Amino acid sequence: MSNDLVSILATNPSIVQTGLDEDTLAVAGGNRQGNKRLSIKGGVFRKYTGGKEIGAIEDRHMNVIIVKMAHKASRMYYDQGYKEGEKVSPVCWSNDSETPDPAVKNPPASACNNCPNSAKGSSDNGVSAKCRLSWRTAVVLPNDPSGDVMQLVLPATSAFGKEDNGRWPFRPYVQHLASHNVSAGRVITKMQFDTKSPTPKLLFSPVGAVSEDDLEVIARQAKSPAAEAAIKLNVYQMDSEEEGSGEAAPTKREVSNNTEAKSVDVSDVVKKWAKK
Repeated sequence: MSNDLVSILATNPSIVQTGLDEDTLAVAGGNRQGNKRLSIKGGVFRKYTGGKEIGAIEDRHMNVIIVKMAHKASRMYYDQGYKEGEKVSPVCWSNDSETPDPAVKNPPASACNNCPNSAKGSSDNGVSAKCRLSWRTAVVLPNDPSGDVMQLVLPATSAFGKEDNGRWPFRPYVQHLASHNVSAGRVITKMQFDTKSPTPKLLFSPVGAVSEDDLEVIARQAKSPAAEAAIKLNVYQMDSEEEGSGEAAPTKREVSNNTEAKSVDVSDVVKKWAKK
């Protein structure tokens, strides 16, 4: 932070916000320092800030309050497979898991349910689909509801499935709450790793009620730009220059036969420099 900004903040503390506006978020991008998310990579709860891991929790469970969630699952398809850390554009993606996004140049199908890449067993392992489903959510910690809003992207195995001894995948869990006329943002939710799953998978269950004093805070967090950004599917797209990133082949230039090149004596050049 520059000294100029430090002095501005010192005399105008009110300009600091817990969440940035949509325009600032869009231009600053995903690598800005304040962008926070939770990950379940490797079966461990990890916290990232600006794309860098800043901490991990060894416990197999974690309590959160869900402040916002995408209304539908999203889809993303990489023809060469996705590798973490690589800057690769997906071939197709969908914000609602129903139809390809309008920005997709050559969608494999007009609807996701008709696409061969979304069929179960279409991936190289013969079990999952090539086109991956995920569900985007925004959460806060119960002991700090006015603190950081963190993005949590749930893979399909954590989003869909059946109840397991009073624990549910994400969508059935929300359906369970709704069947009792309870909104997700009014309960403290326990996220727990399914130890029987070969890949990281979360199960959800209610463990407490959000206090009356915190309900207004949760409602405000749900409307924050950070929460809005957390549930949006942002896709890296190569521009035309990146797609044709190979260096241009050297061009042969024809030398005119009408003009003879004159030889230059280096000593003459040095003498001219010395006279200046």
